[in-house]
Amino acid sequence: MKNDTADDNNLHNQKEKVTFRAFWEMVRQTNPPKWIVAVALLLSLIETGVGLVIPLFTQGVVDQLATGSLGTGLIIGFIVLFIVQAVSTGFSIYLLTYVGEYVVRSLRIRLWNKVLRLPVSYYDTNRTGETISRITNDTNIVKALITNHLVSAVTGVISIAGAVVILLFLDWQMTLVMLSVVPVILFIIIPLGRKMYRISKSIQKEMASFTTVLTQVLSEIRLVKAYNAEKKEALSGEDRVEGLFRFGLKEAKVFAVLNPLISLAMMAMLVFIIGYGGVRVASGEITAGELVAFILYLFMIVVPVSRFASFFAEVQKAMGATERISALYDMEEERYGLGERGEVNGSSLVFSNLTFQYEKGDIVLHDVSFEVPAQKVTAIVGPSGSGKSTLFSLTERFYEPASGVIASGGTPVRDIDLKTWRQSIGYVSQESPLMAGTIRENVSYGLEKEVIEDELVAAAKLANIDEYILSLPEGFDTEVGERGIKLSGGQRQRIAIARALLKNPSILMLDEATSSLDSESEQKIQEALDNVMKKRTTLVIAHRLSTVLGADQIIVLEKGRVSGRGTHDELYENNELYRSFVNQQFKIEG
Repeated sequence: MKNDTADDNNLHNQKEKVTFRAFWEMVRQTNPPKWIVAVALLLSLIETGVGLVIPLFTQGVVDQLATGSLGTGLIIGFIVLFIVQAVSTGFSIYLLTYVGEYVVRSLRIRLWNKVLRLPVSYYDTNRTGETISRITNDTNIVKALITNHLVSAVTGVISIAGAVVILLFLDWQMTLVMLSVVPVILFIIIPLGRKMYRISKSIQKEMASFTTVLTQVLSEIRLVKAYNAEKKEALSGEDRVEGLFRFGLKEAKVFAVLNPLISLAMMAMLVFIIGYGGVRVASGEITAGELVAFILYLFMIVVPVSRFASFFAEVQKAMGATERISALYDMEEERYGLGERGEVNGSSLVFSNLTFQYEKGDIVLHDVSFEVPAQKVTAIVGPSGSGKSTLFSLTERFYEPASGVIASGGTPVRDIDLKTWRQSIGYVSQESPLMAGTIRENVSYGLEKEVIEDELVAAAKLANIDEYILSLPEGFDTEVGERGIKLSGGQRQRIAIARALLKNPSILMLDEATSSLDSESEQKIQEALDNVMKKRTTLVIAHRLSTVLGADQIIVLEKGRVSGRGTHDELYENNELYRSFVNQQFKIEG
């Protein structure tokens, strides 16, 4: 059992070392401005150096006052030293804080770019709130360490080292007595610091859960209110807050033990030094000025050491945050800039022997093969769960197939640059997601070129939404609200179609684009889709078979396999599943 415990401790120590190294590596990769760091450290050295000289001047003042002869030069020197120390302190604090803010800004930019490049599979298994917590809460901890504690730690180490050297020259006996308390302080700090590391990790995990609850509930607040779920969600939020409260109390207990013990050790040392020094002054071994200088130097040691308790705790917090940030950095992201970058024309799409399953899930697609002819309309029908939307996700390259190939014009799409491939696809989904902002921003979303008004109007006209937009007081600059909540479902759908049109894709994918709409909206959207599909290779998913009867070919998916292929008439004649769909929807007796 003892060996197991020792092994666990060794593993824990190794983990801490690796994490600490990872922290500095993470900071280094932000490439902070080295000249600012150098100037800030130089000013800190000047500040500390002046601070170390001031007690010697104080010694001279006390000794001269004792003899009744205080020199003017000493007073002027005193004033100059204070001014130099104040100026250097102010500038060094500002510059080191600037470096800290610079590092955190770089971390957040890098993290934001990272999460945007993570594959869709990451978001399938990780909550959005937890990812947000990595970018906000964890980087705040790193920021707090760098801007608030690292500055005082650097100057504190220099101050302690300089004070100890001078004290050894002033009175080596009292200095050795003073230094005897250091092992005691380390004996207190190290085990409590490890405990703080574990508590900090738990706090950040609980904070991530709390952020997740907030994000999920507030983004679906209408659902919450529609089902009178305020009480349920209030209790869920309270549980998370209660968890944070409990861990906060654990953290407070550590500080409640750590700070008083260190203060007690420092105070005991100070009382002993004053008493012992007073005896030596009375015996004439040292002067009163030397005792005052010794006590001032002692404060230059006591104050930084007392701050090291909180600094050490913050270091442990930052180590936990670094571990989580580094884990996010290490995740595999989508690979851009690889493969062919030429334009993808309207060539045929060929799906060859596709097999796919989600992580830790059943196989969704089994050996799926079919061809989508160039500039023709191919419809995909089948019951829910047959793999239709998964097929679209594979085409968009949100996922990679377990086996099989998707090819465009004879070239496997995995050999085409990811950005180039996605630029060639216009995707209109059933949900028609919109971003908070204006209609203009949503229609032109993702386009790198500048879009002129005429292009917007032309796309809106083809999408049958131009009259509505132009009738609004602010036209294309009308705010749509969060997720487009200020618009109806049909209006959001047509704006999504206008967005796809403005992109001018060679491949068009429509996923249930007319489902759950009233007949008037469906008719307008169907007219818009007819405009969009002209001279484009088109893939359509639809439960309403009336929308795909005129497709050039229809693919029937059943339990992840292709069970039929052909025109409407051919499939109605030869495919039992398709015939049952048609009979159910059109109420035709077979």
